[in-house]
Amino acid sequence: MANHKSAIKQHRQDVKRRAANRLHKTRLRTAIKVFRKAIDDGDAATAKKLLPGTLALLDHTSKCGALHDNTVARTKSRLQRAANKLSA
Repeated sequence: MANHKSAIKQHRQDVKRRAANRLHKTRLRTAIKVFRKAIDDGDAATAKKLLPGTLALLDHTSKCGALHDNTVARTKSRLQRAANKLSA
């Protein structure tokens, strides 16, 4: 257990940040799963409708610091490429 005042405060902040990051990542993973299910089912209309929201959620998660910028860019690229492949 932390003994110094600053370490106690840092622990409190870490707990809050971890909870926020888990929330963001969980929402993102769910959105990606729904999008990929639409892709796997071959439902181009649903995938096209879900893509902007999923990409926005990726950007928001990156902005909050829960994911690295390059991870988000790579994931966005893969999702966009899958959507384009389905609609072609």
